[in-house]
Amino acid sequence: MSSITFLGAGNMARTIGTLAVAGGNTVEIMARDQSKADDLAKVLGGGTTTGKWGAVPAGDIVITALLYAGVVSTVAEYGDALAGKIIVDISNPFNATFDGLAHSEPTSIAQEVAKIAPAGASVFKAFNTIFRNVLAEGRPDVFFAGDNPQAKADVAAFIESLGLRPLDVGGLKMAHWLEGAGVLTVGLAGNGIGHGNFALGVNEFTD
Repeated sequence: MSSITFLGAGNMARTIGTLAVAGGNTVEIMARDQSKADDLAKVLGGGTTTGKWGAVPAGDIVITALLYAGVVSTVAEYGDALAGKIIVDISNPFNATFDGLAHSEPTSIAQEVAKIAPAGASVFKAFNTIFRNVLAEGRPDVFFAGDNPQAKADVAAFIESLGLRPLDVGGLKMAHWLEGAGVLTVGLAGNGIGHGNFALGVNEFTD
């Protein structure tokens, strides 16, 4: 199993953290508000610990469970404390009308993180195409993107420990398209499907 640190103590940290504990992973919570980190650790149970914001995370996999605007600055703030870690960005940089991305360049939050991440860190995009309620109650496919082959195996193993199917979409440049898939998901929820009780996935067919 994996050792996981969440930077942030919000809803996604709670949801993924619940699955992580149930899957036998070691979990640590770090938040700017220490009381929120302490409260979430108690809710998750299973030996979940807390760490001081800005210190070296105990987890080998660090999940930035933050709003997109704070992800890059937080990684920069942590600096060398994240050296050698696997950093997983789960954010969606939606524009104000939720029909496009907040950045106009062909990049992603994960790619911007990779530009400032410390030596030896491996950056990934994952979980951003899944509504929180589906992640909590369903068994959706989890698309992920990143460059480091060994770290990919570790991320895939962690996702499998949650009882979910990891689907590798390619290198980190594919994170841009995963963010676009997040926009697509919101568009489907507001239009063709009309609710958020679904997830994008892959059905395989044989001749």
